Amino acid sequence: MRGKRVALCASRKLDEMTTLIEKQGGTAVIRPAQGTVFLKGSELSEEMRAIIMMRPDWIVFTTGIGVEALWKTAEREGIAVEWKRVIENADIAARGYKTVAALKNIGVIPTAVSEDGTTKGLISALNAHDFAGKSVVAQLYGDTAPVLKQFFLTRGASYTELFPYRHVAPDHEMLETLYNEVVGRKIDAVCFTSAIQVRFFFSFAREKQDITPLLEAFCTDVVACAVGKVTKEALEEEGVSRVIAPEHERMGAMIVTLARYFQQ
Repeated sequence: MRGKRVALCASRKLDEMTTLIEKQGGTAVIRPAQGTVFLKGSELSEEMRAIIMMRPDWIVFTTGIGVEALWKTAEREGIAVEWKRVIENADIAARGYKTVAALKNIGVIPTAVSEDGTTKGLISALNAHDFAGKSVVAQLYGDTAPVLKQFFLTRGASYTELFPYRHVAPDHEMLETLYNEVVGRKIDAVCFTSAIQVRFFFSFAREKQDITPLLEAFCTDVVACAVGKVTKEALEEEGVSRVIAPEHERMGAMIVTLARYFQQ
């Protein structure tokens, strides 16, 4: 990685990743694209009460932290019994091992599980089920899931999204700086550690700039690096054809994988 400039879009563990990059001879450039995350307050409890009244046929959980946030909100608002009953009476789908573990902690075993932790894998697991006339609620972390939504709608289901967290977009000047660095080939790689970073960055590029030179840069001179499968999937959905990612979802493993890529 000697002589390489690597942009980090994360908002945590920056010191650790910077040290790893510098040990490999590279230079870390901090370009946080995560934004700010807030747990929704009374608005979330109102949305949960509406879902309790809805009695959905299916509930899709996509993150372990989302499962935990909903459960804590239910306990705080005095609706834990009703929330648990809704979950137990519905078929449950889960994406990722952390989500499955969080559900297990409250005594829930999913009907369908994404084996690889991706939305594509989740849809594959759901393909065998009939959704015609069914009501589906999807818990999402901070980003809409258009592929998942389209799957359910084409299968004849009604579809509702539930966001336990509110995301505030990162500073536009920071996103513009990163965009110009990628398009201008002033950096050699960009490391994304969450799907929401990908969405914020590419949404900015589409709204404020031009997506074509960005994709061309990632296709040729700038390496897009993802921390894991979900983030890799988000980059691919945005049109990035070359994405590298470690086998195991760890930030340190991501840096090591990137260094090996440059060596090759």
